[in-house]
Amino acid sequence: MRSTFIFTSILSLLIIFILSFWKEEAWFLLWIIVPFIGVGLYDMLQVKHSLRRNFPLIGRGRWFMEFVRPFIRQYFIESDIDGAPVNRMFRSVIYQRAKSNLDTNPYGTKVDTYRQGYEWFAHSMAAFHLKDENADPKVLIGGLTCKKPYNASVLNISAMSFGALSNNAVRALNKGAKMGGFAHNTGEGSVTPFHLENNGDLIWQIGTGYFGCRTEEGLFSEEAFAKTVAHENIKMVEIKLSQGAKPGHGGILPAAKNSPTIAKIRGVKPYTIVDSPPSHSTFSTPMEMMHFIQKLRNLSGGKPIGFKLCVGKPSEFIALCKAMVKTGIRPDFITVDGAEGGTGAAPLEFSNSVGMPLREGLRLVCDVLTGFDLKKEIIVIAVGKVFSGFHIARLLSIGADICYSARGMMMALGCVQSLICNTNECPTGVATQNEALIKGLVVADKSQRVANFQRETVEAFMQIIAAAGLTDATQINRTHVYRRIDQTCIKRYDELFPDFEPGCLLSGPYPDYLARDTKEASAESF
Repeated sequence: MRSTFIFTSILSLLIIFILSFWKEEAWFLLWIIVPFIGVGLYDMLQVKHSLRRNFPLIGRGRWFMEFVRPFIRQYFIESDIDGAPVNRMFRSVIYQRAKSNLDTNPYGTKVDTYRQGYEWFAHSMAAFHLKDENADPKVLIGGLTCKKPYNASVLNISAMSFGALSNNAVRALNKGAKMGGFAHNTGEGSVTPFHLENNGDLIWQIGTGYFGCRTEEGLFSEEAFAKTVAHENIKMVEIKLSQGAKPGHGGILPAAKNSPTIAKIRGVKPYTIVDSPPSHSTFSTPMEMMHFIQKLRNLSGGKPIGFKLCVGKPSEFIALCKAMVKTGIRPDFITVDGAEGGTGAAPLEFSNSVGMPLREGLRLVCDVLTGFDLKKEIIVIAVGKVFSGFHIARLLSIGADICYSARGMMMALGCVQSLICNTNECPTGVATQNEALIKGLVVADKSQRVANFQRETVEAFMQIIAAAGLTDATQINRTHVYRRIDQTCIKRYDELFPDFEPGCLLSGPYPDYLARDTKEASAESF
């Protein structure tokens, strides 16, 4: 192929030379041919890519085809039920609801209802029409020691930091939350002026880097925390233990991305590498963690304090519950993230192969809380691919009280799943710090779409509740969802995930599936 390129180049130059005798304008062809020949010669001489070295110029087609491959697949090849991490069917319904367009489905389902794992919600012959007053269910978050409980919507904006998202994306999400009366989780990048600009309700997430409440050494600062948490827009505080996309991994903010704006918000020095450790430095045992929760509750003046985790070892969550019983300190809420959770960037091994998927993790958390007779005191929030009313209903049937959505809200903002969140080149201005791209995201328009998507998804959820003959979301339980195991076997969730008796883990004999983990767990260590 190298010799073919050399022969073709010489022949092209020779033809131009001959043509120039008849038409002098032929020399202008050199402006087209010579750059290609130059690129080909460079490919022949470079030593990094053997494909380009052996197939100069033509070998570059591989990189071009790899670049356009995701877009060709998304727009021309994949069906409505294909596509990952979010398929076309759910992307379409999110866009339709965000724009308040018609979102009904013509000609029946495209889903194979006989495939293994297919799930559905059981309707009732006692179904009724949804009334307007039932369309916006609220859940009160705050235990006995909480002085400022928060009335939360059943669907809220999941944790996404400024830095991962653009300033306009944060503004639009928060304004949408204000318009719709639901909450906006800040992510671990701390509270920013963009979160506060439109006065939407905030859940302040605190990660291992303690951004916004840290000392110069990266330790937790009580003074900085108390100053920020006093803001009236901050309704709850969430301690992040781990996230589904990369549990136990931590992260590093590169110096190049640590701009003066981000540095000031996070309480670090600009243009320096900032480490978010895999675990917290403020506590190292379950008992210490409970005391840290109480400290935050006191410093906040009694606002709801909770924590977020992707379940790893069941024994470690049981250890937390044992510490709750031993200290008498309870978190006001627990957020359960699934391994299917999203992030702008995570190692493949962690995204694919670390952490417990949401439904199994949620089942374990709810069962363990029930087993220690704590479920009635603690609100459980579920997060992981929540795009529709059925997704909310299914998670509530397992034991969740409310839900978060991240990618659903991003798509309501205009995200087109271009899968380049980690390149700073998001074409819709959602996941980038490029000012030229950010300008494309108009806050006034996108905030309305966020509010529309949340409202219409909650309405769809409540219509499912009404179809089941239920008058309140709290009536959902594991008897309402069915799963196809194989072609001849169907089971309800209460058969797959049998309910626990309250208090059954306080003393033996323990239920079989948690007996070993309960014996291993200790309130004194993870």
